[in-house]
Amino acid sequence: MNPEWRSRYDLAIEVAREAGDLAKRYYDSGFEVEWKADQSPVTVADKQAEELIRTRITKHFPGDGFLGEEYGDEPSSSGFRWVIDPIDGTRAFVRHIPIWGTLLGLEYRDDAIAGVAYAPSLGNLWRGLRGDGAYCDDRKIHVSDVEVLNRAFLSYSGVNWFKKSGYFEQFVDLCNQTERQRGIGDFYGFMLVAQGSIDVMVDHGVHAWDVAALLPIVEEAGGVFTDWTGQRTIHSVDVVASNKPLHPLVQRILQPGERAPKSFP
Repeated sequence: MNPEWRSRYDLAIEVAREAGDLAKRYYDSGFEVEWKADQSPVTVADKQAEELIRTRITKHFPGDGFLGEEYGDEPSSSGFRWVIDPIDGTRAFVRHIPIWGTLLGLEYRDDAIAGVAYAPSLGNLWRGLRGDGAYCDDRKIHVSDVEVLNRAFLSYSGVNWFKKSGYFEQFVDLCNQTERQRGIGDFYGFMLVAQGSIDVMVDHGVHAWDVAALLPIVEEAGGVFTDWTGQRTIHSVDVVASNKPLHPLVQRILQPGERAPKSFP
């Protein structure tokens, strides 16, 4: 294992816990909600959690760069960049719904190599480092072995996002072809794919900080994480995660006739 990757991964686990626990103290007490220009909520917990992450990492790796939801981009001189969502699911957070988490992804030369997703209110931490497997807490996890859509459990973040995407009919078709559908959104749906609890997660309207931590975890759990056209990327507004047999079937529905779906050996 590359020691530079491992040392950063170990720090990511530690720092994600610290930042998530900081946010949970606000979640359990009280906070004011501000509204950004795009009408998404932000709290002092979001800001302080991201500040903590940047400060702790810079102390250990001063040449590393950052991309964060609250404080933007900071260039790297080391080849490593940390992608931060201090509270993924802020709308849930402000309504005291416990499905929110602190996400910390690590890139090396623009390639997502590690991720940590910590859900303080649920008491779980998911993590993955390339070549090291994926874990929920200390339990190794793997995607499901479901191979056909009519036995698959589908999750999504919100129906309105599919209306905005222009692919609402395809979304309905996907729902009709799967066995069960639930709106388990944000990071949690993707982690349920990684641990084999559900089979497919589709989303639209995401940013890099929403998914950078999730892609390596899904991949290390044996799954596939791409945009709707089959490209492995964190820089797309639409994403899908699933196991290898289901992924091309889902992609064919989401992008009918536009290109042949990729297969994943």
